Amino acid sequence: MGTSLTPEFWERFTLLLFAAMGVTFVLTALFDALALRRTIRRTRKIPVMPVQNRNAVVRPASPTRRRAGRAGAPYA
Repeated sequence: MGTSLTPEFWERFTLLLFAAMGVTFVLTALFDALALRRTIRRTRKIPVMPVQNRNAVVRPASPTRRRAGRAGAPYA
């Protein structure tokens, strides 16, 4: 009791296959754009430091000092 795959079946199969691929492509692009947008928004925010002592004096970090050594010599 076999069934034959008619041309009508193949037409519908092709149509549904391409429709599914199109929906997949569009949804993937949409979710990628949303994920990228979310990532960019998170990196733009400046973290807020909690205030523990309101009387504390906040000073900028001191500049990095290089150790004295010969020119071109790697640091030990």
